[in-house]
Amino acid sequence: MRSISLFFRSVTKSLLLVSFLTAAVSSANAQDAAAGAAIFKQKCTACHAIGKVVVGPDLKGINDRRSEEWLLKWIKNAPALIASGDPDAKEAEKFSPAMMSAFPELTDDDIKGILAYVKAEETKPAAAAAGTEAGAAAEGGSGEISNFMIFGLIAVIIIAFIVIVVLNRVIRTLERVMLEKQGVVVEDEDAVSGDRLAGLKQLSKNKKFILFIVLLVVIALGSAGWMGMWETGVHTGYQPVQPIKFSHQLHAGLNKIDCQYCHTGAFTSKNASIPSLNVCMNCHNYVTASDKYDGKTSPEIQKIYHALDYNETTKQYGKNTKPVEWIRIHNLPDLAYFNHSQHVAVAGIECQKCHGPIQTMEEVYQYSPLTMKWCVNCHKETEVNHKDNPYYDRLIAAHDKLKKGEKVTAAVLGGLECSKCHY
Repeated sequence: MRSISLFFRSVTKSLLLVSFLTAAVSSANAQDAAAGAAIFKQKCTACHAIGKVVVGPDLKGINDRRSEEWLLKWIKNAPALIASGDPDAKEAEKFSPAMMSAFPELTDDDIKGILAYVKAEETKPAAAAAGTEAGAAAEGGSGEISNFMIFGLIAVIIIAFIVIVVLNRVIRTLERVMLEKQGVVVEDEDAVSGDRLAGLKQLSKNKKFILFIVLLVVIALGSAGWMGMWETGVHTGYQPVQPIKFSHQLHAGLNKIDCQYCHTGAFTSKNASIPSLNVCMNCHNYVTASDKYDGKTSPEIQKIYHALDYNETTKQYGKNTKPVEWIRIHNLPDLAYFNHSQHVAVAGIECQKCHGPIQTMEEVYQYSPLTMKWCVNCHKETEVNHKDNPYYDRLIAAHDKLKKGEKVTAAVLGGLECSKCHY
């Protein structure tokens, strides 16, 4: 019996050890994937996607097709690996006319994080897009409720008008019956006068009807004035014509380029920032939409070349560059402070939460009202996700120090962030 007990005890210890190691490895992989996601969105999404061919090959299954050692060399310096005569690199070079860029600034851990993120995304269902569509549907549902209330109010007014007319007829009929019982002969005023408008003239003498009409006019004018003042400075639906017709539906929707590849500031600073044309040229050195324009470069891409003074034939840049005068769409008043990084990096909020279904917009417009009430309602509903979040981890650590009476400076609480003063 003692030997059996010892056997089960050793098995139990082994199982606990394996479980602990598995949990540790899973946690490490999750952290690597989270770190790799940010790098992937900034460096890779212009040319690559997971589960789809874009400019570069589909990255789904890349961990199985190539060894980690080879991928480290390829991502860091693909041109050098090709020049070395590596057969796999030579084969990869044939995939696309776009040369794989070198990323010497990435460490081995950074690249391993990217590969972990790719592997994690391979097994995920397409839930993000569904969630976005569901959010858009919810927004649309709120609009339908508002329309229902408006039509309901109109219906109430019409019913009230019909009731007044009917009651007026009933009163006149009852008065006529009472007079006839008293022996008074009552003639039909409409038949006597022969005036087709006699009913309207009679209605115009009805004090209740006149009071009802006056009340309707006062309510309508008051509502119009209130809505006019309420909508002052609200530009929902604002859709200016931009100097270059950039389609978010094509780039973010069809090609699934991550928003942060172009708007890099959204993850790290107060402003999302408008990308420079050099970011456009990462792809449009090769992608010219020639099939659609009978072998010629797209007129919109030609505008990019013209602004950069880029010679499409020689692949050379000139010195006569001109800035593109983009028209700002989303604009908050100076009294309002909004920080993109707090919402995107800390809170993990998707761009569609404020900008709507941006991946379906051929031409961008302001989707949300961006009013104080709209922001406050969102803050009331949004749950704070503090798990595995470095921002809240540092905040909790600072609070623990305060409880113990230790010294805590403003810098620990984010007092050195530029946006605290400069905005």
